[in-house]
Amino acid sequence: MVGIIKVAVAAAMVAGVAASHDHQHLHRLRNAKRAERLGLGKRDTVYKLEVVEGPTKIEYVLDGQTLSAEEAEKGIEAGQLAVVGETEPSFVPPPPVYSTKVAPTSATMGAMFIEKPKPTTTSEAPAPTKTAEPEYQGDGLDREFPSGEIDCSHFPAEYGPIPVPWMKQGGWTTLMRVGQWIRGHQFDNIKVGIAGDTCIKGDLCSYACPPGYQKTQWPEKEQGATGQSVGGLWCNAQGKLELTRPDHKTLCEPGVGGIFIRNELDDVAALCRTDYPASENMNIPLLTTPGDVKPVTNPKQTGYYIWQGLPTTAQYYLNNKGVGLEDACVWDSEPYPDSAGNWAPVNIGTGQADDGITYLSIFPNLPTSHAVLNYDVELEGDITEECWVRNGEYTKPNGCTVGVPKGGKAYIVLKNRS
Repeated sequence: MVGIIKVAVAAAMVAGVAASHDHQHLHRLRNAKRAERLGLGKRDTVYKLEVVEGPTKIEYVLDGQTLSAEEAEKGIEAGQLAVVGETEPSFVPPPPVYSTKVAPTSATMGAMFIEKPKPTTTSEAPAPTKTAEPEYQGDGLDREFPSGEIDCSHFPAEYGPIPVPWMKQGGWTTLMRVGQWIRGHQFDNIKVGIAGDTCIKGDLCSYACPPGYQKTQWPEKEQGATGQSVGGLWCNAQGKLELTRPDHKTLCEPGVGGIFIRNELDDVAALCRTDYPASENMNIPLLTTPGDVKPVTNPKQTGYYIWQGLPTTAQYYLNNKGVGLEDACVWDSEPYPDSAGNWAPVNIGTGQADDGITYLSIFPNLPTSHAVLNYDVELEGDITEECWVRNGEYTKPNGCTVGVPKGGKAYIVLKNRS
């Protein structure tokens, strides 16, 4: 039997950060999807990580016992051990050092749970040449959804959501087969749909919204019994789509704004957000073409999805230029198995805390991926410090985080290498 290793990562602190930042809240840890792929049983793998000053610390835990890195690696290589878990939806780099112009009262950033990467090469991947799919813009964003009236077989694009055809699930991003929805009881038998499935009775059917918008629908009181997130519209016993948050009448709502992505490349680049709460697959698309400036959805943590009493943020996967949406905004990318989708080179995290400050991070997708981004990225605008990726190197080894004041703007700028 293959043993399950849990990997806990604690990030280094930056000198000068207030003591209130010492304990980073764990926003989300999940291992169910990876465990299912390996044929392993589901286990709860929740950690609250304490962040202290010093280097990054990685611990391997098996059945509650800490293993040395050497023991863990030997077990993995021999096929006796497997690492499970994915990052979602928060970011691990340390908080920014603030100037007197932006002085936060709290930093609700989170820790990460990491999965073992596939064997990869550390050399830079060549620039792909595949043409990207066109991006869908959405319609009817302000139109109230008629709960309980529309057939589950119909994808409700006229109410704002954008279809994601490459998932081959009728436009939906995630189909979560939960069977019965018993109010007040957590979902304890969740199956995730596959290509060819459609939204049917007993499904929670999740969807994508256009850039700058996020979905509004998920059961607020009922979630996965072992920590899974679930979300979307409910396909009820009558085969009709039903709101899961009836007080939110529209299916998509804008974030707080202030974060944009600007493409100064000579090719397209895809930014893929995790479908959260739902399968946490990185299939929410944002395609940038040369010259584009597009909004990146920036959630306000108060009023957004709460996981086990903790606020959550948005996480994105930034892919190499030239990789189309259908090959970038998926978990496993067949043409680029070691450098796209879950193995994309760069992660981006963003969210606005209660003090009005947005925390924006860029960091390497380690240890999941060792792919090197084939262009540079710089954060610009109303930010607290320098933050970039150049020739595969980061401002700081673990990536960087900036603060953006309320009402400010920050740009994720994609640049060709000089």
